[in-house]
Amino acid sequence: MTQGTEFTVICCRPNPADPAGPVVNRRGGPADREGPAGGQPAGPSGGQPAGPSGGQPAGPSVKPAVREDDRASRTALSAVMDACAVNPRHWVGRRPGKEIDRLLSGEPHARLLVVGDDADLAAVVLRLLRKERLGLIELAFASPRRRTPVTDLWDLPRGAAAVELARSGEVDLVPLVRDDVGGVLVGAGYLGPVAGTVYVDEHRVLRGAAQMIKVEPDRDKGLAVTVSRRRFAGIGRRPKTTLGRAVQIGTAPTTVVRDGIPYPRPMDRWTFYKHTEPLRLVRGLI
Repeated sequence: MTQGTEFTVICCRPNPADPAGPVVNRRGGPADREGPAGGQPAGPSGGQPAGPSGGQPAGPSVKPAVREDDRASRTALSAVMDACAVNPRHWVGRRPGKEIDRLLSGEPHARLLVVGDDADLAAVVLRLLRKERLGLIELAFASPRRRTPVTDLWDLPRGAAAVELARSGEVDLVPLVRDDVGGVLVGAGYLGPVAGTVYVDEHRVLRGAAQMIKVEPDRDKGLAVTVSRRRFAGIGRRPKTTLGRAVQIGTAPTTVVRDGIPYPRPMDRWTFYKHTEPLRLVRGLI
């Protein structure tokens, strides 16, 4: 694409000028500023949240949902939206579903800027996948203020700088990770604690217990799988990362977190794998 590429903005937050109040997303929950903002799982020392219903362990510690109704976040979001005021803008609420399909039907090589967090980007990617338009649409991403696994993984700017990248950046083909329950992973996924067996392709990388399994896209192989065992006073095995095209996990029921959003129930089996088609991500000059 050349300098000054046109794009359409999908803002995954409620329209502040909408007098009707919070948008309701397709899962029936309010998509307003009180909703979860894709808080990222904490490290081994993070606090433990309440476990899922049924008394199951909470698994990998997850930071409380990041509220984005503070003044700094509102200001950052306003700056992003002001920077793209000349472009078509659509406020769709958090983690949109089928209601955005009409926005995904542009000509081949049409460009979209998704404003929100990693889970919002994953929701848009999932709709592109379902509509078989993954290879036709170019995606730019703007986190208004905070770093996310996606911005870190692909060296993306935040705030108004992300809008400029959407306008002038080049497309890079990056791997897309899917799972066996119909979802996608664009940033980072976590499972834990794990007590079982983990295979990356044909290689067994765990038999026994681990505190956490982290999965993220990898340019070379498709995905990177990091096994973290519990350490005491710095003693114990260090985290080990294995690259592959797929990871299969069998474990005692545990929590799965995809792009900051916990899966609704504990799972004893889970598979992530590289999708056959890449994501057309706007990253800059390649």
